[in-house]
Amino acid sequence: MKKEIHPTSVECKVSCACGNEFVTKSTKDELRVDICNECHPFFTGSEKIVDTAGRIEKFKARYAQK
Repeated sequence: MKKEIHPTSVECKVSCACGNEFVTKSTKDELRVDICNECHPFFTGSEKIVDTAGRIEKFKARYAQK
């Protein structure tokens, strides 16, 4: 690796809009994010599951395919 071309990595305090805070490594001292693992629907279990079978039925009915 070449010397003096890589950015320095420091401890970074990450703050989410939901109030969650954690520490990680980054090139910046502080980050503010809109969504994190504590408030994202995928991780909280509140995500909506799309009914693909219903969509296929609607498509077949619309175009009269059986």
